[in-house]
Amino acid sequence: MGFGDYQKQVDDWARQFNPPYWPILEQLASLTEELGELSREITHRYGIKRKKQEEKDNTIGQELADMLFTICCIANTGGINLDEEFQRHMREKEYGRDANRFERKD
Repeated sequence: MGFGDYQKQVDDWARQFNPPYWPILEQLASLTEELGELSREITHRYGIKRKKQEEKDNTIGQELADMLFTICCIANTGGINLDEEFQRHMREKEYGRDANRFERKD
């Protein structure tokens, strides 16, 4: 499954509602909120701060999925093809400015 599949799945779900998507700035605020929740989960798992007993038990994977959903909403609203953009990004990593940026394994 690629990003295009995720974008279609999100769009199919969103099209049941009127309007299908929130305004773009509200989507950005939602993405920021989801990033905070991801940060909290990572801190609880790998840091010294533990969850309060009454806090719900989310996983890092759930929070990443929440972010992916919101990213798909933003892309769909802006008419952005994430498959194309991701492939362009990976070409840049492989052949562009990042090609020799990091030390490779032997």
